[in-house]
Amino acid sequence: MRDDVSAVVYDLDGTLVDLVVDWDAVAEEVAAVLGEGGVDASDADLWSMLDLADEAGLRPEVEAVIGDHECDGARNSTRLRRADELLDLTVPVGVCSLNCESACRVGLETHDLASSVGAVVGRDSVATRKPDPEPLLATLDALGVDGDAVFVGDSRRDELTAERAGVAFEWV
Repeated sequence: MRDDVSAVVYDLDGTLVDLVVDWDAVAEEVAAVLGEGGVDASDADLWSMLDLADEAGLRPEVEAVIGDHECDGARNSTRLRRADELLDLTVPVGVCSLNCESACRVGLETHDLASSVGAVVGRDSVATRKPDPEPLLATLDALGVDGDAVFVGDSRRDELTAERAGVAFEWV
């Protein structure tokens, strides 16, 4: 980990913990909710279904389905190696995730990491989601950090989020 930063922000799933979620089952349930609302989601992936839910006014129903799966997955998650370094950091620490905020908090609590994290921003915490820079910037703002920070993640989406926010990025 770099020692020249004023804060470290981590992605959650695949970085600190490994959520146990059957994403295909989640997508099927979300497609069913959308279908009941008259929305054809047959050609959409799960994250595109969120956009369809917004357009149809079904976001709360879709978020409930996804969030339930994510929270269950967080309770059954595996702690990853990178989580251990978080406990030794002397700078503010945050989590910025595409998972819902409550699942992030469940995952952190499940693995005794919550007390070391000063801010948590999930996909439902702000109006946009990664790779938009807003969630990462909101995390840094909640930490009260104006200086250099690093975002640690496991995906191109995470890397793009950091790039768009003007924040250094480190692959897990």
